[in-house]
Amino acid sequence: MTNINTNKSILALSLATIFSLSISPVSANDYQDMSDPMAVYSQAGFGITDKGINLKLGQSYDTNNDDTMAMHVLEAKGFAADTFGLKGDDSFDSLRYRHFNVDMTTGLGTQADLSWDFDAKVGSVSYSLIQALPQMGPLQLYPLAGLGLNVADVHSTLLDPEGGSIGYAIPSSFAIAGIYSKIEITDSIWLNYNPMYSTQLGGVKEFSSLYGWQHEVVTSYQLNTQSNIRAFWNFGEALNGTDFRVEYNYQF
Repeated sequence: MTNINTNKSILALSLATIFSLSISPVSANDYQDMSDPMAVYSQAGFGITDKGINLKLGQSYDTNNDDTMAMHVLEAKGFAADTFGLKGDDSFDSLRYRHFNVDMTTGLGTQADLSWDFDAKVGSVSYSLIQALPQMGPLQLYPLAGLGLNVADVHSTLLDPEGGSIGYAIPSSFAIAGIYSKIEITDSIWLNYNPMYSTQLGGVKEFSSLYGWQHEVVTSYQLNTQSNIRAFWNFGEALNGTDFRVEYNYQF
């Protein structure tokens, strides 16, 4: 078990190191609006939950097209839980990688999203389209729609409680639709409500518990042009209980 936890931590830290080496500071004029769900910028984040510490690194890069912007975002979650008396062990319990690309002339964005849960031995990969709609006073909406696949180690408790032969499987496919929203309260305070609905398209019935409604409510405070503090609350039938976290983000 110790070797498994060590390998999980080494993997997450190695990926984070690769990202950090490629992040370059920008001038003050290049700082993006951090309240915009489709903003693209290099960033680092640190979060605290009842399941451990979360770390986030984002890297924007040149697409060689003046009309588009893009970035990579890597998140490692659930670190040092046992040390701080929280729920879990001291290794990372999950990894998530996302790639964003935004066409600034049309407001259309794409998102590739990959995640892996080390404890459940289940992951997912999905591809979505996001469209920024015209702002309506303090409210702006960003509808999303996409398709995805689940990947599972055959020893996943969802796929095979008794264990099985070594290998991986694609036990399920799904569709997801929802909306990101931003409500501007003041120049430095904003709210987000992001409801998402996913449905299984095919695969084994044991994975049906992963789908359904999930909701995210976020309260954010902009400290300055480069940093903010955000409080997240996630809940819904597609989640195992509720998740509350506080996160600090810094833009490079």
